Amino acid sequence: MNNPAENPQKEPLLRIAKRAELPAGKIVILRLLAVVLSLVAGGIFIACMGQNPLTIYGTILSGACRSAMAFQGTVKLMIPLLITSLGVTLAFKMKFWNIGAEGQIIFGATCATFFALFCSGMNHVLLIIVMFLAGFIGGGLWGLIPAVFKVRYNTNETLFTLMLNYIALHIVSYLRDGPWMDPGSQGFPKIARFDKNASLDKFLGIQFGWLIGLLLVVIVFIYLKYTKQGYEISVVGESQDTARYAGMNVKKIILRTMFLSGGICGMAGMIQATGSDITLTTSVAGGVGFTAIIIAWLGQLNPFAILLVSFLFSVLEKGSSVVQSNYGLSTDCADVLQGIILFFILGCEFFVRYRFLFRTKVHSEKKIKAEGE
Repeated sequence: MNNPAENPQKEPLLRIAKRAELPAGKIVILRLLAVVLSLVAGGIFIACMGQNPLTIYGTILSGACRSAMAFQGTVKLMIPLLITSLGVTLAFKMKFWNIGAEGQIIFGATCATFFALFCSGMNHVLLIIVMFLAGFIGGGLWGLIPAVFKVRYNTNETLFTLMLNYIALHIVSYLRDGPWMDPGSQGFPKIARFDKNASLDKFLGIQFGWLIGLLLVVIVFIYLKYTKQGYEISVVGESQDTARYAGMNVKKIILRTMFLSGGICGMAGMIQATGSDITLTTSVAGGVGFTAIIIAWLGQLNPFAILLVSFLFSVLEKGSSVVQSNYGLSTDCADVLQGIILFFILGCEFFVRYRFLFRTKVHSEKKIKAEGE
C-alpha cells in the first residue's frame, strides 16, 4: 500500500467558505468600498475613451436633476422600476425565483389596454380604477400560472417564468398586427394611442404613478413585516418543511404570494402603458423586469432600500442619456459604464456572505500527519 504521507490528497490552493455574519458596520464599509471601486474602475474606462471622468460623472448627476423637467424624467424612469422591484420582492422573500416580471408587466398592460381601447367612453375615474384592477388581475394570473405548476408538478419556476415572458410578448405582437391594429395607421402595425380619458392624470408635472409607487412601498413593508401572511412568506422562504410542521398551507401561500407578486408587476405595466407610453407596444416592459431583479437584491428585499436604489438607477440611466447626447458617446459606452458599476456593487454582496481561504503550509502538514496515522 502507498504511504498516505508520500501521496497526500492535497487541499485546494484556494477555496470559498461561508462567512460568519458580519457586523452591520463592516457590511456598510464593504458596500461603500464597492461603490468607490466601481467609480474608480468606471473612471478608468471613461479615461480610456478620451474623456474626463470627473466631468462625465458630474454630467450624469446634473443631467438627471439639473432642471424640473430633467428631474421629472428621472422620476418617470423610476416608477416602473420601483413598482416592479416591489412585486418581485414578495416572490423572492419566499425563495420563489420569479424571473417573469417582464411577462407580468406586459400581460397586465395588455389587459388594461382592452378597456382603454374599447371602454374609453366610461367615466374617467371609474375607467382608471377598472384599468388598475385589470392590470393587477392580468399580471396576477400570469404570475399564478408558474405557481400552479410548481405546487402540482414541482416544475422549475425560473425557466417557467422566463418562457412566459416571450409568450406575453408575442401576444402583444399578434394583437398589434391583427385585432387591435390601428385602422388609421395605413398598414403600419401599431396599436392606437389612448384617448385622454384613458390616460393617467399628472400630479406635479408627472403622471401620478409615482404616488402609487410610494404608497406601495409602505404597503409592502407593512405586509411583509407586520402581517400574518408576511410572516408566512418568510417562514416558507426559510424552510418549507418548517412551515408545514407549523401547520401552514405551503401550496396556498405560494399561490397567493405569486398572484400578488405578478399583480403588482401588472400594475407597473398598466401605469407604463397609460401614464407614459399612452399606448401598448412590445417595448412596454423595456427590460424593467430584469433590472428590477437586481434592484430588489441590492435593496436586500427591503421596500425602503429598494426605493433608494430605484432612484439611483434612474439617475444613472437618465444621466447616461445626457452624456450620450453631450459628448457623442454611443449607447454601448453608457451600458458598459453601468455594467462596471453594477459588477462591483453586486460583487460586494459575495464578499458579505463568503470569503476566500488559501491553503496554508501548517494546515497541509497537519492534514498529512493525520492521514499518515
